[in-house]
Amino acid sequence: MRASTSLAHTIRLALLAGTAFAVPAVAAAQAVPIVTAAAAVDAAEAATEDTEIVVYGKGEVRQVTEIKADDIKLTVPGGSPFVAIQKLPGVNFQSADPFGVYEWSTRITLRGFNQNQLGFTLDGVPLGDMSYGNTNGLHISRAIIADNIGVTRVSQGAGALGTASTSNLGGTIEFFSRAPQQELGIAGNATYGDSNTFRIYGTLDTGDLGGVSAYISGAHISADKWKGFGPQRSTQINAKIATDASASTRFSAFLNFSDRKESDYQDFNQEMLGRLGPFFDNIANDWPTAVRIAFVGANRGDTGVVVAPNSFGTTYPAPIRFVDDAYYDAAGLRRDWLAGGRVEHDFTDTVKGGIQAYYHSNKGQGSWITPYRASPGGLPLSFRTTEYEIARIGVIGDLTAELGSNTLRLNVWYENNDFEQARRFYDMGTSQTVPLTSALTYQSNPFFTQWNNDYNTRTFQFAVQDQWNVSDDFTITAGFKGQSVKLRAEAINPVPGPLALGRIKAEDLFLPQLGLLYKLGGGNELFASFTQNQRAFTAAATTGPFATSAAGFGVIASQLRPEKTNTFEGGFRFGEGKVNGVIAAYLVNFSNRLLSIPQGPGIVGNASLLSNVGDVRSLGVEIGLQWQPVKAFTVTASYAYNENTYRDDVRNAAGAIVQAIRGRTVVDSPRSIANLELAYDDGAFYGRANANAMSGRFFTFSNDREVSGRVVVDGKLGYRFTSDNRWLNNLAIEATVTNLFDRRYVATIGSNGFGFSGDNQTLLPAAPRQFFVTLRKDF
Repeated sequence: MRASTSLAHTIRLALLAGTAFAVPAVAAAQAVPIVTAAAAVDAAEAATEDTEIVVYGKGEVRQVTEIKADDIKLTVPGGSPFVAIQKLPGVNFQSADPFGVYEWSTRITLRGFNQNQLGFTLDGVPLGDMSYGNTNGLHISRAIIADNIGVTRVSQGAGALGTASTSNLGGTIEFFSRAPQQELGIAGNATYGDSNTFRIYGTLDTGDLGGVSAYISGAHISADKWKGFGPQRSTQINAKIATDASASTRFSAFLNFSDRKESDYQDFNQEMLGRLGPFFDNIANDWPTAVRIAFVGANRGDTGVVVAPNSFGTTYPAPIRFVDDAYYDAAGLRRDWLAGGRVEHDFTDTVKGGIQAYYHSNKGQGSWITPYRASPGGLPLSFRTTEYEIARIGVIGDLTAELGSNTLRLNVWYENNDFEQARRFYDMGTSQTVPLTSALTYQSNPFFTQWNNDYNTRTFQFAVQDQWNVSDDFTITAGFKGQSVKLRAEAINPVPGPLALGRIKAEDLFLPQLGLLYKLGGGNELFASFTQNQRAFTAAATTGPFATSAAGFGVIASQLRPEKTNTFEGGFRFGEGKVNGVIAAYLVNFSNRLLSIPQGPGIVGNASLLSNVGDVRSLGVEIGLQWQPVKAFTVTASYAYNENTYRDDVRNAAGAIVQAIRGRTVVDSPRSIANLELAYDDGAFYGRANANAMSGRFFTFSNDREVSGRVVVDGKLGYRFTSDNRWLNNLAIEATVTNLFDRRYVATIGSNGFGFSGDNQTLLPAAPRQFFVTLRKDF
């Protein structure tokens, strides 16, 4: 039965009041405005109207591909939006959990460029480079609930000129939140499955209230690790409001909160995988054994910890052979607030502008119970943390003017990022049977601080572009951006610490782009582009130039230059109706490639060795195809071949060769990636089967170690009930399976970085087959 008008109106007003109160309240508390990019609304609505599952960027001068919210629904509920885009040409996504959200393990590359060389935005707001160290942004799985993403746009070679990113060397991935519904409604889903997984999501939309609409959403997931012991938990809240203040002025804002606590899996090398098997893990359920291993390691001299005489001897308990085979426990904790707001105004029919502001605060802690430092009470174990605090504030402005056959665009972006990072150690008590604290608990009162540094990054970027429609069929775009990034690292007294401090700058005020588009008719078009980009340095203790020792920084500082790329690409988009797709080829010349080489096991936390290895060349071809023989059935396929090689050896300051890697393949850069997806939806029954194939990947710069290729299949089946009652309509039940054929393979490589050679402990095996059942209610 339809809700009464008065009840519906009451619900709408209550939700709108709650959203309107929450947004200004947080803005006042943080002393900043709140927001969203207006492009998000347009993109989300356009995707809703489009019947294509994959949109191959028609009308663009570069390789661009889009997917919409319905595609994310075809993956496991609560899964990363990266899972949905891995079927696109040139996309390589890996994670050691079935949801793709375990941040220590998530890795995404485009055309061989890793994620800290890519750009990421949400509604135009920069998310940084999504590094685990959380230095300049946050992961998309925390920035927004996956169910609230309306459109994901992947630019495989280079993003739009005005993209707010200083790391987009090899492409950009832009996420746009869904627009509020125009009718009062509720939606949600609940999922239960393997590893005691329970997830629930719900949203309430006000509908249109005289030009104002809003929603508030919440999601919570709790799951055990698929092996070992420990929970994975996350709680998120999203709120969004959009309004037309007048016929020429529009306003939108969002406020997103995330609280994530995830227990870590043990990192492996290949010898460990063969000896212990992929189901071996940390021993978080067995403190006495962890204590014994630490004592044995100390007695043998493996850890450098000095302990009093004891009876533990020098033999590790089977199957342990090395102190790094198994740690007691490790975890990652992240708490984020992300807020943004945008105002758009039409000055005339041909001149439009917008300004948006955003704020991001984060508190984070990465935990490791380490046998490499003793607690004050005498146990050869302590609680090691890497602690993070971020306060980012930024402003983005844009202006567009249509002058006859020319469209001029101006973009400006400024951000101030205050980032504090510390390495601290906490007491684990004296008991050999019960630990004093948990890895999932924020710590206080350390007994030792190894370093505690304050980092500041100030970014200014502008972009100017002209789009000239020479004719109805031929378009030229040309423009450039300028970028100035100033970084500072200071010690927080009284802890000077061993890491590099000082100032450094990355600046280039002319980074050009040129694009051509020629429409052949019948949905066919040719495109070509040239882009020059730079990746600014990152200010942090765990990545970038300040992550090395003070002495090491002094040696290499004169050689440091920002990484730069010159990207050439061209392609052919084809088809309308039942068949459409794209064929693209590219050449990327990459200069000043910086390699960060870990020194010793990751748990020890030694400063990395930073090297400028000169040039890299990436050469490849991508093919994407979508075939819809009947309305209910769609076949999507892609293939990418990438040849990504180092063009120089590693040399010291005197010019002598330190490591000969010229001609070697770039790490984590598979030669071939292929994907085949079959999707069916007749309004009642729906389903998806996806097969993702990948060739082998090297995890050393010398290419003496690699993991083999694999084919992984996921699937979903569901049934949607229909009803005349809008509150009961679109109820559905669905079953999802990940890794259908239970393949054993290495998912993540480089979890502890990449070494020059040898069997490094930097691999994470993939999750086995997992089943989930979901009850869903859509709008």
